[in-house]
Amino acid sequence: MERSRAELISIYLNDHLAGATAGTALAQRATRGQEGVDQATLQRLAGEINADRRALLEIMAQLGVPVRHYKTAAAWLGERAGRMKPNGRLRTRSPLSNLEELELLRLGVEGKAAGWRTLRELAARDRRLSVSRLDELLARARDQADQLEHLRVRAAEHLFEPDTGPN
Repeated sequence: MERSRAELISIYLNDHLAGATAGTALAQRATRGQEGVDQATLQRLAGEINADRRALLEIMAQLGVPVRHYKTAAAWLGERAGRMKPNGRLRTRSPLSNLEELELLRLGVEGKAAGWRTLRELAARDRRLSVSRLDELLARARDQADQLEHLRVRAAEHLFEPDTGPN
């Protein structure tokens, strides 16, 4: 069965909303759990990631795309379940947690940027979408990716720095 353009856009945007929901939860968790990184930068990024989720909801409303709450609930639960992965510790964070959270956030931001680029292309044919707003969101995603990469590199350097103690 062939799906209509509107159905495909609805599925696509709801999938991105599910990712944004998980990404927002991860960003909030990373802000609380990260040690030895720039907390102010992480807090700002978490706020921006949440704002980007709200922007996606606004775009969905402009396009008349209903929110599929089961997808966002599944993403939220999936992010929570991801916390229970074996990390060599039962009740505390692994030393790898900081690095892995930053890597996951970076991947999420890259996916978000791809979504903004797709919507930017659609905006050329759909006047309900603002090209300038999508350009702003895309620029912010690029900046977020750059900042997360900087934090990720610092976390990796800190985690894997050579031991300086006696042998």
